[in-house]
This record gives sequence, C-alpha cells and structure tokens, in this order.
Amino acid sequence: MGQAGGCLRLVLLGAPASGKGTQGQRLADTLGIPKVSTGDMLRAARDAGTELGKLADGIMAAGKLVPDDLVIRLVDERLALPDTARGFILDGFPRTLPQAEALDALLERRGMSLDAAICIDLPRELLMERATLRRTDVRTGQIYHLKYNPPPDSAELVHRDDDKEETVRKRLDAYDTMTAPLLPYYQGKNILRHVDGVGSPADVSARITRLIAELSAAEGSAAARQAGRDTAQKVKGGADGG
Repeated sequence: MGQAGGCLRLVLLGAPASGKGTQGQRLADTLGIPKVSTGDMLRAARDAGTELGKLADGIMAAGKLVPDDLVIRLVDERLALPDTARGFILDGFPRTLPQAEALDALLERRGMSLDAAICIDLPRELLMERATLRRTDVRTGQIYHLKYNPPPDSAELVHRDDDKEETVRKRLDAYDTMTAPLLPYYQGKNILRHVDGVGSPADVSARITRLIAELSAAEGSAAARQAGRDTAQKVKGGADGG
C-alpha cells in the first residue's frame, strides 16, 4: 500500500447521485487531506492563468472534452502541491481505464501508490430517485429533494434538464460504460473496497470511516511484520558475521 508516515492516497468512485462529492468532502475534512476533483483543478488552473489552464479553458469553451493527456498533466501539477504531502482523495478521476493506468504511472514516478479505491454502491433505481426528484428554487438557487428534503411552500421550483429522467439515465449509462473497467482493474490490484451507499449521509460516512480505520490497522500490522522481518534479518546477518 502507499501509506507512509500516516499518508493516505485514495480514489473515490461512485455514480452520479451516489453522494460521492458529499462523502469525499466529509472524508477530506475528517482526515485533513485535500479532495481533488478534475472540475476543481480545471477551474483553479484557469483562474490562475497557467499554461495548462489556458489550454483547458480554450478546449472547454469550444464545447469539447479535455483530452486525457491534458487532464493527467493537471493532476500531476495538482499533486505536486504541498497540501497533498499527507495524502489526497481523488474525486471524479480516473474515469476510464487509460486514465487509471496513467495515474498509476504518474504516482510510480513519484515513488507513490494508491491505498484504496473506494466505490460507493447504490441500486440504479435509488440513483434515479435521488436525481430525478431534485428541484431548484429559481429565487435562491437552493436545491431541494421532493422526498428527502422537501421545499417550503414559498419556493418557486424548476426541474433542471440535468435532473430529468432521460438525461439522468444517459449519465448513468455513460458512467457504467466508462467506469465498469475500473472495478476489475483495482480489484486485481487488491485495493478495491465497496461501501454501501444506502442511507443518510451520516450513515455512509460512518461506513467509510470504519473502512479507513481498517485500512490503517492493516497497514500498521503490515509495517510491524516488515519491521520484525528486517530485525530478524539484521540479527541473522550479525550472527553470520560473528
């Protein structure tokens, strides 16, 4: 695993409406490490006027997808900042298998590796319910949910196109197509962990917190075993030399 001196490097996976963004921020606040998302990186690079930011802004302004090589360069630039020294949570990246492979190569060049890829699992019907029942108050911009967070009677609600059934279905289909190969990829590396995403945000946060504690305990045990082997080897070497 990639932990060293309390460092924790994570990828957070989850479909649209899985609560991934909320959980990523909660986890970042709890662990004191940054949540790094491609959207945030693109906006920050654009606002800073960096060369990569200008390139990405021009591509997005033309309505095109930012190519993988540019996204990887942005990730590399972001992970070089001091606040990632104790770890990071990648949210929304990688999205595809080529991006995952490029991320591993990037980290390997830095002498790092991921500790876990945490996937928040929810049934598709619940994802649809969470997304399609969202409504926005046009006066305040506040987002409500007709079932879980009902609006006040005074709210002037609109149903955004992004939250309509056909659009949500297409987004979920696209996520499944792009992200499906990531699960066996990380499973093969023995770092994929699943978390049940059903329940309140607090319930899901508690499950993720328990998982992180288990990861840390396992890392501590592995480090202790390695230290024991190192000590035994030194003792043996000293005996052989004597």
